[in-house]
Amino acid sequence: MIRCYMSGDQVVGFGHQLVRALAAAEDGPAGPRLYSGPTDPRFQRLRRQMERDWAPGLCRLLAIAPDDLPVIWDADLLLGPKTPQGDDSYVLCEINVSSVFPIPDEAPEALAKTTLRRLLAAKTPDRAKA
Repeated sequence: MIRCYMSGDQVVGFGHQLVRALAAAEDGPAGPRLYSGPTDPRFQRLRRQMERDWAPGLCRLLAIAPDDLPVIWDADLLLGPKTPQGDDSYVLCEINVSSVFPIPDEAPEALAKTTLRRLLAAKTPDRAKA
């Protein structure tokens, strides 16, 4: 399973683990979740999908602006079948908003920046009128 940690519509990190309930006996025991930052090369295709397709699609589906997405949330994805090009595909299994911690070490700075940007935007007169 891959967990995409999000701040608004931006990926701020990843968690990766073998899910015990889905592990075959020959896979061995499920290990701990391993965390990495948003630039982890293994997950750049998934990052592009989350930021360019899935998060904007979620906003359209819910009829909300990207800045209305939570400051911290995550999407859990299972590996799907390989694409014809041999790339991984992903199947969304759940979205978490209230139970997102622990998070990758790289995430707190991005969360703080998102929070500050939103607070400053809320102080501007144009935003207050909307």
